[in-house]
Amino acid sequence: MTVKPYKQGKVRDLYDLGDKILMVSSDRISAFDCVFDQLIPGKGIILNSISAFWFEYTKDIMPNHMITADISKFPKPFCDDIYFKGRSMLVKKIEMLPVECIVRGYLEGSGLKEYKATGSICGIKLKEGLLQASKLDEPIYTPSLKESEGHDVNVTYEGTVKAIGSKYAKLIKDKSLELYKKASDYAYTKGIIIADTKFEFGISDGELVLADEIFTPDSSRFWDLSDYMPGRAQKSFDKQFLREYLESTGWDKTPPAPKLTGYVIEQTIRKYNEAYERLTK
Repeated sequence: MTVKPYKQGKVRDLYDLGDKILMVSSDRISAFDCVFDQLIPGKGIILNSISAFWFEYTKDIMPNHMITADISKFPKPFCDDIYFKGRSMLVKKIEMLPVECIVRGYLEGSGLKEYKATGSICGIKLKEGLLQASKLDEPIYTPSLKESEGHDVNVTYEGTVKAIGSKYAKLIKDKSLELYKKASDYAYTKGIIIADTKFEFGISDGELVLADEIFTPDSSRFWDLSDYMPGRAQKSFDKQFLREYLESTGWDKTPPAPKLTGYVIEQTIRKYNEAYERLTK
């Protein structure tokens, strides 16, 4: 296989196929904006498979960029290379919007920190007395603007209007909340709480399209419903296990990233796989 990706992200490799892109989920893992040297074997296949499931499940809400995840329908030489099987998706080439659309149904992570400091998240005032992992009365939309370098910048809804105009700002907000409600209601029946998640959208022939990944352990917080209890950290099926391990090491979150232990690698893939099994079976 001599074809090289035209772009490599933290986790994905992208191959330019003219009006299409082959998007490949590697086994790399990142946290706190650092990519680790150690791979998480099988992670890419799980992430790709979960996204493919959700793109199909939510296509009644809006179109998405997925054409197929079936390797036999990929062009040559990709259809003949077993590496791409399961971890790849042929997608439409679209113009991405520079907004990361975050929906929070529960109070955790950076939202919890901001709430403790200000009583609000991204300018949205919340009621007093909420605990860690408390369920919010209604899911809230807390977007950020994507930066070419460094961390994304949290903004208010009005900030997205300034960035992309009122038409698309309202559409991505409304669709993000609708997608979250449909998926979280479904996941609840499978014993999983989707605490929060993020989406990315793009434009194809003037139409808004859902893109990138959706409702994966990399882009969402998945909690075990049977173990849920506000006021503490929750049992999760996502990257939070890795984040908590890294927090315990005293690492200052600047490169180089610390080496992951065999136990951390094993537990991370186990959690990702349990999320996949519960959600798609």
